[in-house]
Amino acid sequence: MIAINQTKRKLLAGERAIGLGVSLLRGAAVPMIAKAAGLDWLFIDREHGALTEDDAAQLCIAALAYGVTPVVRVCSGSIDEATRALDTGAQGVVVPHVDTPEQAGAIAAALRFPPRGGRSWGGGAAVWGLRPPAMAQAMEEADEQLLLAVMIETTTALAHADAIASVPGVDVLLVGSSDLSISMGIAGQFGHPLMRSAYDTLAQACVRHGKALGLGGIYDEALACDYIRAGCRFIIAGHDQGLILNAATSRAALLRGA
Repeated sequence: MIAINQTKRKLLAGERAIGLGVSLLRGAAVPMIAKAAGLDWLFIDREHGALTEDDAAQLCIAALAYGVTPVVRVCSGSIDEATRALDTGAQGVVVPHVDTPEQAGAIAAALRFPPRGGRSWGGGAAVWGLRPPAMAQAMEEADEQLLLAVMIETTTALAHADAIASVPGVDVLLVGSSDLSISMGIAGQFGHPLMRSAYDTLAQACVRHGKALGLGGIYDEALACDYIRAGCRFIIAGHDQGLILNAATSRAALLRGA
């Protein structure tokens, strides 16, 4: 039986799904920590992190055992990275810098098997515990469980928000808040009215087309809560290195001041 994508299930039910960004840590303990912390998915970052393809595969396989959804961010335009991630255990893919519905449609088709798309068969057995069913059934099940998030990171993408949200096969519009703020000329000003307006525009597009809105790059507690109330449900809680550094810094300050 294929591993159920619990994050996709939550999103389809209108619930929130909260993820742990992984760009530093490796090993089977990472999804174990995420599960113990009550998180739903791993954001395995191969765009900005130093994780190799093998690192990502090992994280995905370990995550499947804990019911934590492994989601891999690939580099822009790297469909080969995305399909290999799916072949080695990923249940979701994040593609950055998607500016048009044509780009989104091409990505959605490339990551699904015929007749819904053009993904090649030749692997992917990790999500069945290495025992997939007959090929036709396996391809249908894999397509059903796939979670695809496209990142909105420019004013061009924002202008096409409604059209991108309407693309079949796209499940999440994930806001890359840092790059979007740069594109809008308000770098790092995540509480700026322009940023709030962008999130509102995207939230409305997602509601109209039955998609989930994702929150990335905003870790200030008050602002994150504002954007969650505005409609974000696919949420990156923080990245491993930042969470560890913040906790260690706080602990060191406590002990030195004791």
